[in-house]
Amino acid sequence: MRFAVPDIPAGQWRESELEVEKSRFIAWLCHAPDTAAFDALLAEARRAHPNASHHCSAFIAGPPGEQTAIGFSDDGEPGGTAGRPMFQVLAGAGLGQVGCVVTRYFGGTKLGTGGLARAYAQAIAQALEDLPRREVIERTSLQLKLDFAGEAEARSWLAERGIPVERADYGADGVLLTVGWPRDTDVDLTPLEARLRGRVSRLTPTPSG
Repeated sequence: MRFAVPDIPAGQWRESELEVEKSRFIAWLCHAPDTAAFDALLAEARRAHPNASHHCSAFIAGPPGEQTAIGFSDDGEPGGTAGRPMFQVLAGAGLGQVGCVVTRYFGGTKLGTGGLARAYAQAIAQALEDLPRREVIERTSLQLKLDFAGEAEARSWLAERGIPVERADYGADGVLLTVGWPRDTDVDLTPLEARLRGRVSRLTPTPSG
């Protein structure tokens, strides 16, 4: 599976701000490959704005459509008016591995449940507009056994296809390359076998972490 994620370095985030009826909504977005990355973002928002009225949040710590590593919180706002609308915007954007927090400073005017839901959703939608993104490709580890003479040719063939070499183990009779094969692409080594005149064999793949 291939999907877009925020192109934000670990431990960093993007901020944007929205004002609705004098209430400030500060949106924070981060790359969240796991729940720990989201927890760090939430902790930073609370540390930076200890006097804010609310720190509502949502995250998808997996690919789009993830059903387990997800969550959202209204943090004291009326039920269903903050975390869920934020989550729905994230899910609708088709992003994976993304976490967000919206810090609110109450401006003195009550927005009502509908107004709150629209404001929290808008805060995230606005933050996503100029969010840098990159593609993630889910991979399976595949092991290729070949002789020393074929290693350079194999590495060149793999690089042409954007397939990374995760590990190389050298023995007396040759080299074992562990590569990250895209899970959404059938394994076809025929072109490589032709290049190496059959001097390559595939070992049983094991799931990568």
